[in-house]
Amino acid sequence: MKRFNKCTCQKMVILGITLAWLSGIVSVDAVNAAEKINYRLKWLFNASVVGDLYADVHHIFTDYGLDVRVKAGGPERDAIRELELGYAQFGVASADQVIRALSKGAPVVVIAQLFQVNALQWIYRDELPPIKRLSDLKGKIIGITYGGNDETIMRTLMAKGGINSKDVTLFSVRYDYTPFFKRKADIWPVYRNTQGVFLSAKLARAGETVRFLDPYNFGVRFVANSVVTSEQMIAKHPQTVVQFKHALLQGWREALRPANLEKTINVLKQFDKDTSEALLAQQLAITHTFIQPSPDIKIGSIDTAAWKETEQIMLAQGLIKKPVNVEKALKSM
Repeated sequence: MKRFNKCTCQKMVILGITLAWLSGIVSVDAVNAAEKINYRLKWLFNASVVGDLYADVHHIFTDYGLDVRVKAGGPERDAIRELELGYAQFGVASADQVIRALSKGAPVVVIAQLFQVNALQWIYRDELPPIKRLSDLKGKIIGITYGGNDETIMRTLMAKGGINSKDVTLFSVRYDYTPFFKRKADIWPVYRNTQGVFLSAKLARAGETVRFLDPYNFGVRFVANSVVTSEQMIAKHPQTVVQFKHALLQGWREALRPANLEKTINVLKQFDKDTSEALLAQQLAITHTFIQPSPDIKIGSIDTAAWKETEQIMLAQGLIKKPVNVEKALKSM
């Protein structure tokens, strides 16, 4: 048996470390990090987070040398607050959450924009005349979540259309679709790729068809789900941030690849057992159009112009007192 001396062993160790570094698959920074990485989503597990789930279930994070816990969000969860408290290292937040946090001095940084087009739209029965112009909103009973970004977007649409509060009736939305089913409101805010699919199917079973009001068609770009981290995380663990982003976006690319449709639906079924495969497939197809509206747009790209527009909308509505220069918090790692 060949005997290895101390010098030979040292050379082998150095060679092993060098190969691992050059491969780009295992981050020395990530491997040396003793703590686990917590990734707090904005909402519950559904089609809107399919890429995140895919990266977890198919061990893409692990392949990059990361130990990531993907945690569901919800109304009681605030990813940015958890970043500040050190409970999470990465999270998902909408632009209004980021801009509000920046206005309060929070050291939050955006490293990827998942939704290139906001999935928030308003559903309405097609027995109503189609809303082709913003002036068509006059006289309508409009559902909004007071304090939510749907209120911000609707008030922006109203301002663009020269509609004041006397021209419409605003109906307070809760976590219950009953008022819409009972026709107490004409149009109702939904996430087109999840709730919109569910409600369309439910109304179709009752013999009703629907249309959707898409703010994007009226020139309102209000940025939705994006990946955030802290300035401290970037300063102390820059390689981990890069590896996390690469792993996450690979998960999204693979989840949305047509050849992986069956695998992706199987991932969703693990977390959403009450939705049929047919509806999951519809949700996934629509989600794809929001994540990657055209093949030339890279998944995760940051639309700086849309972020600036979102900031201007919030300034115009008095949601922030002064500019935050949000573009300074956008970093493509």
